[in-house]
Amino acid sequence: MAYSLGGRPEVSWQVPGWTLLACLAANVFIVGLNQLVDIDIDRINKPDLPLASGALSVRAGRLIVGACLAVAVAVALVEGRYLAITVLASLAIGTLYSVPPIRLKRFHFWAAACIITVRGLIVNIFLYRHFADRMGMESRIPAVVWLLTGFIFVFGLVIAWYKDIPDMQGDRTFEIATLSLRLGPRRVFELGGAALAAGYLVVTFAGLVGVDGAHGPMLASVHLLLLAMARSRARSVQPEEPRAMTRYYLLLWGLFYAEYIVFPLSVWIG
Repeated sequence: MAYSLGGRPEVSWQVPGWTLLACLAANVFIVGLNQLVDIDIDRINKPDLPLASGALSVRAGRLIVGACLAVAVAVALVEGRYLAITVLASLAIGTLYSVPPIRLKRFHFWAAACIITVRGLIVNIFLYRHFADRMGMESRIPAVVWLLTGFIFVFGLVIAWYKDIPDMQGDRTFEIATLSLRLGPRRVFELGGAALAAGYLVVTFAGLVGVDGAHGPMLASVHLLLLAMARSRARSVQPEEPRAMTRYYLLLWGLFYAEYIVFPLSVWIG
């Protein structure tokens, strides 16, 4: 912790640095664990992945995943209770998502619940509390953080639906009951598009009405622009074509992470 001339606490570079390290390590553990468990499925759905293609050995994958688990837990426990809650809860849910016998990814409802709980609720709420605690700020969560959390919750749901559309062949073979297999790729694509558009419009409306602590006009205009970009690209996508759907899915991840630039900028300007 460092202090400004006026005596107000400020976060030194170590706090975001250690926080980023813990979160990145946790993310590598969760994704890597999923790939270790799903090698046979990925040989059908994603044959270019390092484990599925053989570019990385299973032993090396296990070493990387184990090291990242150790780093994430150690740093989180040292850096404070809210970071510990964020990391430990995410690790637990990620493990339940991938590993037998529970393997929640087998069920489309629980698979989506895992993703939106981590991405939408745990990460946004508890990381905010972590930084507020380290900066000596009041613990009350401001409206702009709740708005971000709500939108990311919806966005995470759409990502949870869309990630399975290109993987239907392998999921069908290994009896993974995704929403795409139940409703068909076109129906899921349309439902996700409607949900995402509704989320963007809610943020736009909130910006026009006014959000405490944020620059409303910026939030509204940027989210209208991002919505137009997403819808423009969606019109040329055939969800039945895995490669086209994968490209659009990767675009959505870019738009997802853009929210963590747009919202802080709106607060800084506001």
